[in-house]
Formats: sequence, structure tokens, C-alpha cells
Amino acid sequence: MNKPMTHSNLYSPSGTKYGQYLASPRKMPAIFDRSNSWLDAMQCSSPTHNDTDDGYSNWMLRYPSALASFEHIINHAEGKRIALFLDYDGTLSPIVDNPDSAVMSPAMRAAVKDVAQYFPTAIISGRSRDKVYEFVGLTELYYAGSHGMDIMGPIRSVSNEHPNCTRSTDQQGNKVNLFQPASEFLPMIDEVSKALHEIAKEVKGAKVEHNKFCVSVHYRNVDEKNWNIIGQQVKELLKGYPSLRLTHGRKVLEVRPVLNWDKGKAVEFLLESLGLSNCNDVVPIYVGDDRTDEDAFKILRDGNYGFGILVSSAPKESNAFYSLRDPSEVMEFLKWLVVWKKSTGGVLDI
Repeated sequence: MNKPMTHSNLYSPSGTKYGQYLASPRKMPAIFDRSNSWLDAMQCSSPTHNDTDDGYSNWMLRYPSALASFEHIINHAEGKRIALFLDYDGTLSPIVDNPDSAVMSPAMRAAVKDVAQYFPTAIISGRSRDKVYEFVGLTELYYAGSHGMDIMGPIRSVSNEHPNCTRSTDQQGNKVNLFQPASEFLPMIDEVSKALHEIAKEVKGAKVEHNKFCVSVHYRNVDEKNWNIIGQQVKELLKGYPSLRLTHGRKVLEVRPVLNWDKGKAVEFLLESLGLSNCNDVVPIYVGDDRTDEDAFKILRDGNYGFGILVSSAPKESNAFYSLRDPSEVMEFLKWLVVWKKSTGGVLDI
């Protein structure tokens, strides 16, 4: 393999606003310096069993069901505009062994299509934007792939002020804004993806997914005794790429640019693009199941102006306000939103 690129120039962009999205280069966290800590991090983010029913019930006292709390949610949203943000894997589709098979059910697709008729709706996923659109196939939505580093949204004068925001067209030929703050990382991401594919070949069950601006290393089908092997090899590879960082998801390692951008920032960008930011009459709702969704939950919690809903069948700490057990409950929640909006004679909330 060729000598890894360092892209040191990415830390000092000249004459552009791009630098506002760059995080300072940093070393691997101490947790990655010891093999046991590394394995602990993988196991913590990838539980292999559910908690007891009593444990889950106690946990729900802190994160009550969004279905059981639906009246409270709509009371808070009365007279206001809801903006809906949805993760994909584990939220709109079940987690499956083969990530290429994570297809939405027809019933879920219908529910998402219906809710998008009444509320501005976006899907924010770690997958590439093209892959998510392929899975969902709905033109009524806005799509943000690569953990929000690849956003296709409506054209508004405010969003045009962002660097790395260009005009494009969607699948129907409509003019849209395309926002890609990590575009300069593409050659590096391509190179690392190739190297990770070589690593995965040596670990049975490992799978690498190139998501354009990030790379996912799935170990869902890897024997747990070999988790440390895949983790250590990924860690060693990234020593040569100081401008890339590693994060944990549900049985997946995510390689991303060291960039001050995440799903929370993507929510803020989309709200701004929709003309819904800094408005007292807007209630953003974000539904997601993974660690990467916590950035969005935190934005809503810290701003005290929306609700994060965690999808989980096992207790875990979260910045969300409410919970749903699985995608079937997510679908039920979406249907209830539509019924409520129809009962109020609502139209699309933009």
C-alpha cells in the first residue's frame, strides 16, 4: 500500500470558511491505547443481550415510552410546527446481519411517506446518502448521509451562505442545495477504505462499507473472541491518518474525518435550510437508536426546544427524553403523528 496521506493542509485551510468545520487534530483517546480498554469499548457499544424486563421497566421511568407519553408530546407541540428527523438502521429498519439487506418494510415506507405529507421530514444516517435513498425511495424527504456530511436539502438564501454548499438537482430534477463539508477528505477516505477491505478479508465475518465521507467496519458477524483483532488492526491503520477519527456504533466501527460536524450539526443545518431555526414555534423531534444519534439528542436537550427519542430494547444512558422499543413502535409513533395532525386539519408544517 502507498504511504498514507496526512493531509496536514486540511488543518490550515487558506482563505475559505471551510475551517470553521474543522476540529483540531488530536491523538487517539487513551481508551484506544490498551487492548482491554479497546475491547471494552466495542462490547459496551455492542451489547449481545437485552436486560431483564425489570431493568427495562426501571429504565423507562427515566426514558418513558413516546407512545405512552404521546399526549404530552402533542400538547407541547400544540400551535407549533414539528420538524421530524429520523435515523435509518435500527429505527426505520431492523438491524440485520447483512447491512446490504436492511430494507424498509412496505408498511414502514407508507408510514414515512404519510408523515412527510404533514411535517418536513429528513433521514440522517451513517450510510451514504445514495444508499439511504436507494433503501427508502421517497422523494418527499430530505436526506443526509455519512453522519450528516452529505446533505441534500431545500434551497434557502440562508443555507447558501455556508461554505461547501452548492446547487444541485434531485432525482426529479428539482433544484436543491448539496452540502458536503468533508469533500476535501474524499481521496483519503477512498484510500483508507481500500486498506480496511484488505484487513477485513483476514477476519471471518467482517465487512467494510464505504459510505462516501466515512467508512464503516461491521463486526456483527465476527466471533466475539476476534473483535479485538479487528479493532486493533483498524487502530494500527489509523495511526497513519491523524486527520481521521474512530467512533463506535452497534457492532460497527466508524472511520470519519476529524471534523466539527455530526448529526446534531446536520439537524441545525437542515432547520436553518428549512427556515425553522431560531423560531419559538418549532418543535424538532429526532428518532434514533445509536451512539451517533446522541449528538442530535444533545442538541435538542441543550437547546430545550425539541425531543430526542431513543429506539432501544435494552437500557442505556442517553441524551434522549423518550424511548421506543423497536422499529415497529417507531412506525406506530409516526402513524399517531399523522392521525393527530389530520384531526387538527393540518397541512405541511413549513
